[in-house]
Amino acid sequence: MRRLESRLDVRSEAFVANSAHNRRLAAELKALQQKVRRERPARDIERLTRQGKMFVRDRLDLLLDPGTPFLELSTLAANQAHDGEVPAAGQLCGIGIVAGREVIIRADDASIKGGAWHPLSVKKIVRTLDIAIENRLPVVHLCDSAGGFLPLQAEFFPDRQHAGRIFRNQCILSKMGVPQVAVVMGHCTAGGAYVPALSEYNVIVQGTGAIFLGGPPLVKAATGEDVGVEDLGGAAMHTSVSGVADYPAYSETHAIALAREVVGCWTRSPKTAIDWAEPESPHYDPSELYGVIPRDTRVQFDMREVIARMVDASRFHEYQPAFGETLVCGYARIWGYQVGILANNGVLFNESALKGAHFIELCDKNRTPLVFLQNITGFMVGREYERRGITKDGAKMIMAVSGASVPKFTVVCNSSFGAGTYGMSGRAFDSRLLFSWPQSQVGVMGAEQAANVLTDVKLRQLEREGRTLSPAEIAAIREPVIEDYRRQSSAYYATSELWDDGILDPVDTRNALAIAISAALNTPIADPSYGVFRL
Repeated sequence: MRRLESRLDVRSEAFVANSAHNRRLAAELKALQQKVRRERPARDIERLTRQGKMFVRDRLDLLLDPGTPFLELSTLAANQAHDGEVPAAGQLCGIGIVAGREVIIRADDASIKGGAWHPLSVKKIVRTLDIAIENRLPVVHLCDSAGGFLPLQAEFFPDRQHAGRIFRNQCILSKMGVPQVAVVMGHCTAGGAYVPALSEYNVIVQGTGAIFLGGPPLVKAATGEDVGVEDLGGAAMHTSVSGVADYPAYSETHAIALAREVVGCWTRSPKTAIDWAEPESPHYDPSELYGVIPRDTRVQFDMREVIARMVDASRFHEYQPAFGETLVCGYARIWGYQVGILANNGVLFNESALKGAHFIELCDKNRTPLVFLQNITGFMVGREYERRGITKDGAKMIMAVSGASVPKFTVVCNSSFGAGTYGMSGRAFDSRLLFSWPQSQVGVMGAEQAANVLTDVKLRQLEREGRTLSPAEIAAIREPVIEDYRRQSSAYYATSELWDDGILDPVDTRNALAIAISAALNTPIADPSYGVFRL
């Protein structure tokens, strides 16, 4: 493969200004992540200490193999929900290495409202177990939850993707032969009792761990029976009488050591083989990505400059470089793994969509994972393009994205609007993992465009009623729309609602994708199979 030739002037005024802007965004991201990960009211940490419990991040440090990477998922979930009182949605989730094996880790954070599950907590747990199913990743549950947050039960209990899906997903993992171990460090109450009960192995800490469908107060209210926590669902009872738990542990450190031993006994399944070569660092400095991305998301830039700072040795074999030029397609390597990259260089025209659909088919036949780098305002609109069949050609690309059997990964690098979001493997199209960059936006259209459309509709309605508006009145209609769209299309809103799997500092994207690709290869790649392409 040829090395990409960068045309970026790193001394230019635009590069310097872009770099300063995006470095500030990255610093703000890391500061917020640090706050979510580590900062808790002193009273909550003191409560854990009195109970003889460790902070969830310290539990994670003990669980992971020393010196190995951990890809945390959805760190900023719920950052704009639940009144900001449930950082990370009360869950610590990610892909890591335990006893030499790739696993999904899901841990309740008992420093946040006793580990109670809120609606977005449940959504995050379900998504985490979906990732485990899609990638055949064993699961380690660190259980310490007060149960569901009852005032919001209607938002997390009854529906198809609500709390019951957690337990359904656990059953599917077991059916697939993918093992789980639960470490019971606090109370597992009501539905939460099924997390350890549905795991192949579980460890319970003496004195603090407990499993019961109804705790002592509920038992008293329902039956009149007076019973203590230990007698009802403690470690001694469950490991010697009921058989619900397998291993008693005298401390959390002991419990984590036992869990690591259990994971170390699991048979390692062979990974799916794809084309791989010895990794090479990018030729161009990845930190230059800060200068590539414009301060204004409406300003166009060349995605080849992004690719050059993300792939091995900055080498890229571009497919059909002179056709459908607003979609860049080609082969590269990320940490040695060969991937097929689709990256937007403008709106998707008929030729771009056809090129993308064909390239996806080629990668699928070649067992090459797909990486989508989104900066898309949508498919082209207008009389000429409709007559040429833009809807039909866009449907071909969507059909190819949906039917591809190889693992897909998506990064929202800048804008992600309209049906272009779908054609570039947006959230609905089952990318194994989808990440955002801090300045990115996702929505049905841009804020200004939406404001113009809605304002125009309102003005025509008023004209039919014989009314006209002053410029100030028109601005009063437009500005709230723009403000709402900007807030709800921001990366921080998207990640709060778990529309992605986390916001990445752009320079970390290469490493995150490498971990994601490695994890995905635990699942066999099926033979290519598609629906009907409208010709």
